[in-house]
Amino acid sequence: MSQRRIVFVVYDAFQSLDLTGPYEVFQQAGRRSGRYACEIVAPEPGPVHTGSGLPVHAGHGIGTLPPDGVDTLVVAGGSGVYAARQDPALVGWVAEAGAAARRVTSVCTGAFLLAAAGLLDGRRVTTHWARAQRLAEEHPAVTVDSEPIFIRDGRVWSSAGVTAGMDLALALVEDDLGQEVALDVARHLVLFLRRPGNQSQFSVALWSAQPSTDPIRAAVAAIHADPGARHDIQDLAAHAGLSPRHLQRRFTAELGVPPGSYVERVRVEAAQRALASGDEPVEVIARRCGFGTAETLRRTFHRRVGVAPSDYRDRFHANARGGAT
Repeated sequence: MSQRRIVFVVYDAFQSLDLTGPYEVFQQAGRRSGRYACEIVAPEPGPVHTGSGLPVHAGHGIGTLPPDGVDTLVVAGGSGVYAARQDPALVGWVAEAGAAARRVTSVCTGAFLLAAAGLLDGRRVTTHWARAQRLAEEHPAVTVDSEPIFIRDGRVWSSAGVTAGMDLALALVEDDLGQEVALDVARHLVLFLRRPGNQSQFSVALWSAQPSTDPIRAAVAAIHADPGARHDIQDLAAHAGLSPRHLQRRFTAELGVPPGSYVERVRVEAAQRALASGDEPVEVIARRCGFGTAETLRRTFHRRVGVAPSDYRDRFHANARGGAT
């Protein structure tokens, strides 16, 4: 079988992990299948410095690498993307290569370069959560969703920040070569979980604001200490030493979500950990994590995570992958 050319686009001050993470995934898959040939292109061939100062060698410059014949175009993100998108030669090369490629992908803020090349108009995409609003404001023809770790919209794939590029690359490998190869690569790279694209970029601790006063800290600490306990508004108010009405108002103001929504999200994450690490029946996990019944857990899981608890366990259970290779 002929090899598929995976071409990574970099520039000064790109994020090193946006390149090296996906590159390793494709290289590992290529060793197992012989199906991938990875190349790195920059505005000029030779050393390119990442945002952290790490030098990376680009084997090609856009002036010498024809933009046709690319199977999958992968554009790295990083602080240098804002200057890179002002380079008409680079933007033009990306636009031409992307128009002809079977797949066009971005890691993190690489979406800004794809957007400048006109490749994201009319598409739903994601990027690093801290840059999503800017992308949406600067490119109103693009639908930006900051929640998922990666999104596929037709032949355009985009991912959130940094390590999410490895999740994206694994999904691309699975799309090409099947689940067995993708999971084998994940085992070799010691990736604990190969996350689905609709999984949130954030755990509760990252997703929510942090409480700024001791009463709300006490309520939050009680939720995390025992997600399955009763955490109605009266119970949380007692932990905080506030009236239920005052607790509701203060909690929402400090954390950006009402108490009930926060409790539900903590419980979902507790259920995710239990499903991934143990063999307890779903009914037992549902009771222990505060959902009461398996059906309530299933409905909440579908709404929050996008898959059934049983499907989540099938995909993520630690025993499903075996040991490291």
